[in-house]
Amino acid sequence: MMKASAFALLLILAVGFQKKPDQPIQIFDVHIHGEADPESQLAALGDAGVYKAAISTSWDLQETYRDQESPELLFGLMFPCPVGNVPYSSQPCFEGGKEWPEIAWVEEQIKAGKIDFFGELLNQYYGVTPSDSMMLPYYELAQKYNLPIGIHTGGAGPNHGSPNFQWELGDPILLKPVLEAYPSMRLWIMHSGDQYYEQTVKIMQEFPHVYADISVIANPDIVDKEGFHTTMKAFYDAGLEDRLMFATDNGDIQKMIAAVEELDFLSAAQKEKLYYQNAERFFGQKIDR
Repeated sequence: MMKASAFALLLILAVGFQKKPDQPIQIFDVHIHGEADPESQLAALGDAGVYKAAISTSWDLQETYRDQESPELLFGLMFPCPVGNVPYSSQPCFEGGKEWPEIAWVEEQIKAGKIDFFGELLNQYYGVTPSDSMMLPYYELAQKYNLPIGIHTGGAGPNHGSPNFQWELGDPILLKPVLEAYPSMRLWIMHSGDQYYEQTVKIMQEFPHVYADISVIANPDIVDKEGFHTTMKAFYDAGLEDRLMFATDNGDIQKMIAAVEELDFLSAAQKEKLYYQNAERFFGQKIDR
């Protein structure tokens, strides 16, 4: 019969050599918007592993997020606003129903540390191309302060309240003149172009500093499993694994994580890049203001 002390030693060794559970997923969500209950929204994101997020919404609603301690938030400037409102929610973007924020005011907010990026840029909802002359002063300001820019691409859902919305303006190929004119622009393509994903691949191959987020395409309530698989495979086959970033656009984060985990061609290292490492690199460049 085995002595009790020997048995206890074997038990300790067996427990010690058991496979440790996987570490919790770390996520940098680069595309969220405001909700009526910020605390519940951020708690749900935190429960899913989000430690940092980039938020943009109406200026007044965004102000209510500034005292939130976790996750860490980066704050964006959303514009231009069709009929002065955030699409879908119909909240006024700025005081007085302005469609475009004044450049002098924007620069003041940047210097005060209240704007970390420009986005979501809504030129498609407004009905103008990303290279429209009205957009240029903001690009100049973004370059001056080295601010990232996130721009809406792809389509839109119903009832967005934007009378001048044009579907064809969601094609990422339209970004080419902007990227040629502003070669140091730190731009990411929101939604990965959605149905225009092949054009996104082309833009990212031609401009190696351009990134993309996977909001919308990773949402199984919008894009089915086969469509998501096809789109993501195209990006990875094109060698773009270092420039894709996880994002929810206020979709169900648990479903979107599950969609990523089901991509059988992704390694654990590639998932870490997607979940947070690429975003940390993209947003990590800082300059004095």
